[in-house]
Amino acid sequence: MGMFDHVQIKVSSLRESRKFYEAIFRALEYKIVFEIEGVVVGFGDSVHDMFEIRQANDAAPISKAVHIAFTTRSEQSVLNFHSKALENGGKDNGAPGFRPEYEEGYFAAFVLDPDGHNLEAVFPKA
Repeated sequence: MGMFDHVQIKVSSLRESRKFYEAIFRALEYKIVFEIEGVVVGFGDSVHDMFEIRQANDAAPISKAVHIAFTTRSEQSVLNFHSKALENGGKDNGAPGFRPEYEEGYFAAFVLDPDGHNLEAVFPKA
């Protein structure tokens, strides 16, 4: 069993964020596993192991100051995540590379999504 069932953030534009997240999750080898059209899209391996983006509204305001690290299957996945994020409107927040200050073998990259959420892809090589 994973650490969580699902995580959800509220985004300003579901359409724009969906394009961005579809690209980075393809690079990380995850797929769409849940959708309520125009409201929410979930990515992952199953509905009980997913990351969701939801259209923000008055009842569900946009999420702020979020940092989420996604586990990857290889260093190449980290590289793919970073490049796909930049190609799809993300901003670099830390180029792919080892982060020995975190732990030995920690290979990661950081990007900001269209709403400024800090996303990380990490391959713990230890």
